[in-house]
Amino acid sequence: MSFNLTEHAEGKIIEVEISGKLSKEAYEAFVPMTEARIKEFGKVRMLVILHDFHGWDAGALWEDIKFDFKHHAHIERLAIVGETKWEKGMATFCKPFTSATIEYFDITDVAKARQWILEDAAVAKH
Repeated sequence: MSFNLTEHAEGKIIEVEISGKLSKEAYEAFVPMTEARIKEFGKVRMLVILHDFHGWDAGALWEDIKFDFKHHAHIERLAIVGETKWEKGMATFCKPFTSATIEYFDITDVAKARQWILEDAAVAKH
């Protein structure tokens, strides 16, 4: 499993690259940084890029569910970039669990996803 977080000049943007199967240990790195950004900015925007993604292990799935319920209203935009139909389906599946505007982008459109996640970010501070 590979898990990468990227810092952005616009601090409310969180970019995550995931490949393989997401583990509980990855969430233990991701959650504190994300919660710090939420505390600082009120709402954040997330760009999740999936490469050869194989889902979650049981511990990571539980952490994901807890995170989704706790931060339902703290994510204003979520871009999911993927390679497969089931990853595209994740964008639809996520909608009931967040108040975020969600868009799916094919891996060939990662530049469009980055552009979309940044749109109006400077003026949309909460």
